Amino acid sequence: MTDLSSYEGTGEAQFGDYVALLKPRVMSLVVFTALVGLLVAPVHVHPVVALASILFIALGAGASGALNMWWDADIDQMMRRTRSRPIPAGRVAPGEALGLGLALSGIAVVMLGLAANLLAAGLLAFTIFFYAVVYSMWLKRLTPQNIVIGGAAGAFPPMIGWVCATGSVSVEAVLMFLIIFMWTPPHFWALALFLKGDYNNAGVPMLTVTHGRKVTRAHILAYTLALAPVAVGAAFTSIGGLVYLAVALALNGWFILGAFRIWRRDEAVAEADNYAVEKAFFRFSLYYMFLHFVAFLAEAALKTQGLGGW
Repeated sequence: MTDLSSYEGTGEAQFGDYVALLKPRVMSLVVFTALVGLLVAPVHVHPVVALASILFIALGAGASGALNMWWDADIDQMMRRTRSRPIPAGRVAPGEALGLGLALSGIAVVMLGLAANLLAAGLLAFTIFFYAVVYSMWLKRLTPQNIVIGGAAGAFPPMIGWVCATGSVSVEAVLMFLIIFMWTPPHFWALALFLKGDYNNAGVPMLTVTHGRKVTRAHILAYTLALAPVAVGAAFTSIGGLVYLAVALALNGWFILGAFRIWRRDEAVAEADNYAVEKAFFRFSLYYMFLHFVAFLAEAALKTQGLGGW
């Protein structure tokens, strides 16, 4: 991390700049998957408790985002897609982002413990620590496996939601965790294929930078093939059923096909068509994750009518 004195705020920060520090797009995925984890759990949760739990999980996600932006201000300034963020753009001082992140972390963890249970609060605290310290401060600049291990931070929310409802961890919670955990590398490596220059300029040892695009393509296929049985296997647990199975088979079939097309791609051809296949795979990966969790919700709704499951 560079000297933070080079990122003095201008004093012109707007409310939207502080919202941007919380990474609202990432927060929306966290909120959605945590909500699914809570709703599909086999325990009824009072609406007020559920709302409070999701609110504090969202605050925890936002806290992680602010701490990440505070630490990564130097590399954010070097990357085209991040240089307009509040700190590198000079609208928010690093100390403000750090203070906001620490304050929201404390509020989120304590209040989730009061609203739900201590295990859920502990998992949220560990998730914030893992993203801000293990991933951002350690792994991201150290190893090309950064996104593999660091992906665990984004995989915890559905497990936290489940624990908010049940007070315990089960195989269903672990499978929801694993789906996101194993989806994260091919999702981000597809992005890295057409943003290699950004990561190279910033000195981030993404797999495309350290091992090249050919190796990255092979890794995308390998992780996609490993992900498919985990995603489909969730159909045979208490949160799955015929609807989820049909959705999972279709999505994973398309995901594997896309990964196979990426693996076969010649780099010269990919560059000539501006990485159209890689960009399409990246966009589809967003729908892939969203629709799996929508299918979990659909199964839960059907089961309340005595129609879902097996």
